Amino acid sequence: MVEMLLERFNYIPIIILMMTGLYVVIATGNLVKRLVGLSLFQTSVFLLYITIGKVFGGQPPILASGHGEEGGHGGDAGYGAAEAAAGHAADMAGDHGADHAAEAAHGAADAAGHAAEVLYSNPLPHVLILTAIVVGVATLAVGLALVVRIRETYGTIEDDELNAADYSVETGGSA
Repeated sequence: MVEMLLERFNYIPIIILMMTGLYVVIATGNLVKRLVGLSLFQTSVFLLYITIGKVFGGQPPILASGHGEEGGHGGDAGYGAAEAAAGHAADMAGDHGADHAAEAAHGAADAAGHAAEVLYSNPLPHVLILTAIVVGVATLAVGLALVVRIRETYGTIEDDELNAADYSVETGGSA
């Protein structure tokens, strides 16, 4: 049980942030505090997705510039390595005989096997979260601009006072 908790320790701060943000949104009547609570909740969701997207032992799907023969694009690594190796083996057979062709084919098979063993991390969750951060900051800016306009119009940003002011305008009396 303790081992399972230690493996998933990073979820504890995420859950704390999430519940804190949700509590602030529900418990307070101040509009700015509600926006801060929404930002906390949003940040916890970002951290959750980034944590889920992490692959232990994985490497970024970027090939070093030394791989491949065409400008470092990794022509012999990953998908298609066997086809490239077969072509290279055929070239070797024509140039240096059957012994070199067998060595080239064996080396290409090793390269293809190595490419299949490499564990890559998927960059998609991180890219999506980067986009969500930009949208979240823009939404927060619009929310704060609306709070400024509400403050100019009503003279307050407290939810109870705003409701009372709206009620008195609707009924034509004082609250």
